Amino acid sequence: MSNPSLLILAGDGIGPEVMEQVKRIIGWYGDKRDLTFDVFEDLVGGAAYDAHGVPLHDDTMAKAQKVDAVLLGAVGGPAYDDLDFSVKPERGLLRLRKEMDLFANLRPAQCFDALADFSSLKKDIVAGLDIMIVRELTSGVYFGEPRGIHVEDNMRVGINTQRYTEAEIERAARSAFELARRRNNKVCSMEKANVMESGILWRDVVNEVHQADYADVELSHMYADNGAMQLVRAPKQFDVILTDNLFGDILSDCAAMLTGSLGMLPSASLGLPMANGRPKAMYEPVHGSAPDIAGQGKANPIACILSFAMALRYSFDEGAEADRLEAAIEKVLADGARTGDLMGPEGGTPISTTEMGDVILEALDASL
Repeated sequence: MSNPSLLILAGDGIGPEVMEQVKRIIGWYGDKRDLTFDVFEDLVGGAAYDAHGVPLHDDTMAKAQKVDAVLLGAVGGPAYDDLDFSVKPERGLLRLRKEMDLFANLRPAQCFDALADFSSLKKDIVAGLDIMIVRELTSGVYFGEPRGIHVEDNMRVGINTQRYTEAEIERAARSAFELARRRNNKVCSMEKANVMESGILWRDVVNEVHQADYADVELSHMYADNGAMQLVRAPKQFDVILTDNLFGDILSDCAAMLTGSLGMLPSASLGLPMANGRPKAMYEPVHGSAPDIAGQGKANPIACILSFAMALRYSFDEGAEADRLEAAIEKVLADGARTGDLMGPEGGTPISTTEMGDVILEALDASL
């Protein structure tokens, strides 16, 4: 049987630095856990533009369609600000999402105990937080037609259309319910059914999917504005939050900051199963390319490493090994390892990107 395959697209800014530590972790699993991956590497974003004049080459797109999962670092930077919109680095990322049809975006918000003081909320509210937001990623107001800026009665009018089909809502709902079965078996679906017809349809379809195939999962509904309030009032009431593209964009960023640092947050974007049963998938840290610290060894690699942990869990059915990696990260944080973004008011000397990789590997060794 062939090894599972990964395409690494390190990208721009701190992307190559943090991805280098992920490659070390991947190597450790091959050496110590007999879990070997066939790893391919290519360019995306500004790096691809520099080499090919486009943010994603057709050959790279073809590779992404063939592998079991894509690991992406970060894209963008000030050097590309003046490029035409059609070739900006971010267009490479959007093309991957669109052509792989990655419709379910998974954004965990997990607060490690050692970092509970970094949240802007009180420690007792966020300590132990572990929620997952499932955001529909390929439809809704960001893609609906008609759209644009028009002139009516000598006045500019901006138009965006919120549009969802039953099928688009159903497949996002199924992703959330399946995910909940792996966790604490609770889904809260968030929309604005009180003022939006698309919200009414969203709620109806989610209920229909639940009644037909997921009655064992606890389902609740909440208006999205109330959901935002509840996330900062009592976030631990949630397990899996299911929501549309626009509200998911807002709610996931709100939930992300409950944990204290963007350098700690991974994400996954999943599509339909391939012939081998694995979903189309891309995993990436939430943080950007951080050009201000690129090349200085200051970047926190943990979000990118946790993205690989998500790949272990959701693409390769290696939940126990994902747990092992997450526990190693929790241990090094509890032991006081900190990159610059994790330094508290008490100060201290931050460790480098590579040194963070070193201590995580040491913790993995100690777990054997």
